[in-house]
Amino acid sequence: MNDSDIPEHFQRQGRMLANRVKKRFKHLRNRFSRQNIEVFRLYDWDIPEIRAVVDWYGGHLVIGEYMRRQSVPEWLPMMGRAVAGALDVPAEKVHLKQRWAGRQDGRRYERLDHTDRKIVLFERDLRFLVNPTDYVDTGLFADHRETRQMVRELAAGKDFLNLYCYTASFSCYAAKGGARSTVSVDRSDSAIQWARENFVLNAMDLTTHRLVQTHAFDFLKKAARERQRFDLAVVDPPSYSTTKTRNVAFDIARDHPRLLKAVVGLLRPGATLFFSTNHQSFEPRMDGLAAADVTEITAGTIPEDYASKRKTIHRCWRIAV
Repeated sequence: MNDSDIPEHFQRQGRMLANRVKKRFKHLRNRFSRQNIEVFRLYDWDIPEIRAVVDWYGGHLVIGEYMRRQSVPEWLPMMGRAVAGALDVPAEKVHLKQRWAGRQDGRRYERLDHTDRKIVLFERDLRFLVNPTDYVDTGLFADHRETRQMVRELAAGKDFLNLYCYTASFSCYAAKGGARSTVSVDRSDSAIQWARENFVLNAMDLTTHRLVQTHAFDFLKKAARERQRFDLAVVDPPSYSTTKTRNVAFDIARDHPRLLKAVVGLLRPGATLFFSTNHQSFEPRMDGLAAADVTEITAGTIPEDYASKRKTIHRCWRIAV
């Protein structure tokens, strides 16, 4: 379909989105270039009628539509062409994604393609592999770059645990900050392999940075039996997950008290735990934790490019043991 065949209100929305993104890009690019940050957000549903998210990945654009029943197939490609034109990005570097809210029977995590092509991008003095094509999530959650820096600044001489590690960007930051050891845990074998590639890319010694492919609660039980102990930890679980082969489901709203209790049980006195969630209606229940202090630090962990009046991209707590 040619753009001339697309309804006028879609074309108008495309122009509005392109103008907004171009201004935002001009505002952010020089600042992030000075910090050597190549991944940042340009737009996130800032205009109520334009249900899109636009991310910059070092010359690539990842553009998503927040899907609903009224969504039509022509809309997202139209937005992609408009934004790409505004930023002079070639079509082969534009990646379109459909984003589904809620449980959606795992639809968010389905594989979209099988290119297996990753690109190397900088975040400060660290490099990470991202795949802008094959999944909705690309391998790097840029909304937590400030939290990663907090971990780095606390990591020197510490034993660090990264539960639900995904591609282990937190662990790479901890290692760069001088952690004595890191343990990164994820149930996905492909995530663990990706994490290993990130460690190798940053020339980090895997003999002191352990990668564990297993379920989080299985790891926690085994670590407790073995009396493993940590001084610093990050827990950033999915809002929901299911393991059909084991008939096991995780719901962060229901399960975070027992999850955090088990993690705190592995921490030494004086340790720090960062806990975060993207669940949009999350209600914390942490009163029963054996912690000296629980403080929500969300305002300090959300970068400028993720600040939004419409929604909070994540919430984060610092828990002192």
